[in-house]
Amino acid sequence: MQFPGSQPIPQRPIIPSPFVQSEQPVPQTPEPQTPQPQKAVTEFIQQFGQTNVPTMSESNFYSLSIIGQVEGHLQLPPQNKTTKYEHIIPQLVAAEQNPQIEGVLIIINTVGGDVEAGLAIAEMIASLSKPTVALVLGGGHSIGVPIAVSADYSFIAETATMTIHPVRLTGLVIGVAESFDYLEKMQDRIVNFVTRHSKVSEDTFRELMLKVGELTQDVGTNVGGTKAVECGLIDEVGGLGSAIQELKKRIEAKKATEQQQMIQ
Repeated sequence: MQFPGSQPIPQRPIIPSPFVQSEQPVPQTPEPQTPQPQKAVTEFIQQFGQTNVPTMSESNFYSLSIIGQVEGHLQLPPQNKTTKYEHIIPQLVAAEQNPQIEGVLIIINTVGGDVEAGLAIAEMIASLSKPTVALVLGGGHSIGVPIAVSADYSFIAETATMTIHPVRLTGLVIGVAESFDYLEKMQDRIVNFVTRHSKVSEDTFRELMLKVGELTQDVGTNVGGTKAVECGLIDEVGGLGSAIQELKKRIEAKKATEQQQMIQ
């Protein structure tokens, strides 16, 4: 309230009390993002079908799974369970270069797949300088046979089976003599590899491959676990425990050999 002729009273600035909460939002410092190991494990499973890669150091041997259909240069439909050879080969290279990995365990349950990709995986396993043991669970069919015998020692479950049949082509096939020659050469590659890395003879393997009357829609033979050992294709009937024990024994034997060579 002002009187006539009086000067206006200057207004004092309002100073906010420190005890009164401000309405303005207080900026918060962002919390440091913590790593999510569960997400990383999930990504590994989605990409490689495994929970770790050869860079891990939980064990002195690495477990490699070959499950489903071996996928080659052509991508299979998404509903197919596949093992991509472009994933398997880098893992084998990493396992070979990692000094903490002293052996490789190969778990096989495959229906077969691309011949070129399967032979590439088999050659990689056979060329490793570290002890390798393969275990066939469920089935090691078609191109899974060379992969199974590529290890230093192989096991097969008693209920597992292995289908041996000639090489087949899908898609457009030109009906000329060169096409059949190509099939024969590819088949010879498989036969030579299997006979060099197992105890089965070439005559026995070709007889199993070209047998008529056992498979309803194909030529070949379905070999069970015990029969696979009897014909010399697989070394022993056993499971996971036997395979791990054999791999550890071979790792220790290699260590003893290397120490003896260093002493000499």
